[in-house]
Amino acid sequence: MQTTRLTLICHARTIAQKQARFGLDEALDADWLERRGQVGQGYRNVRQLLCGPELRTRQTAALFGDEPLVDPALADCDLGRWRGLSIDELLKVEPQALQTWLDEAEATPHGGESIAQLCRRVGDWLTRLETRPGHLLAVTHPFVIRAALMSVLGCPTATFNRIDVEPLSTLELRFNGVWRLRAQGPGQESPR
Repeated sequence: MQTTRLTLICHARTIAQKQARFGLDEALDADWLERRGQVGQGYRNVRQLLCGPELRTRQTAALFGDEPLVDPALADCDLGRWRGLSIDELLKVEPQALQTWLDEAEATPHGGESIAQLCRRVGDWLTRLETRPGHLLAVTHPFVIRAALMSVLGCPTATFNRIDVEPLSTLELRFNGVWRLRAQGPGQESPR
């Protein structure tokens, strides 16, 4: 059985992230757009470059290669009417709804997608990748990367908000009969 290698990369920083707001379909912060030659050198030989449909993921994917394939499964969690709002704003206007969303994985007080639904979507996507050997690079969102990590490790949804994913951070996964997390030590190159 050939191995499926999956490198998940979080999109670069946006203004919404700087302001601690839930994302819209915003562009990357201008300083990230100037880094095309400095980012992604270790990933030039991937079998396929994938990204979410949002502008921020497509722009980040362009830092790693040309012509990324947009995959709807890599879309950010749909936060409905909360898109563009900050946690501070929600604490003022909808504190109970926010707490319910933080405590209950199936809750959708914003009218969008629940954390549990997101985790199922990402888990289904990982299952489809199991038959695609080779190295795939996928540029996506912090919530999607959290969901992938939880799926691979079999974590309960209650752990979702205990995972921080920074801009341009990576998660390395391998499938060879079972999904595994691959931690790399100092001096190890990213697999090509």
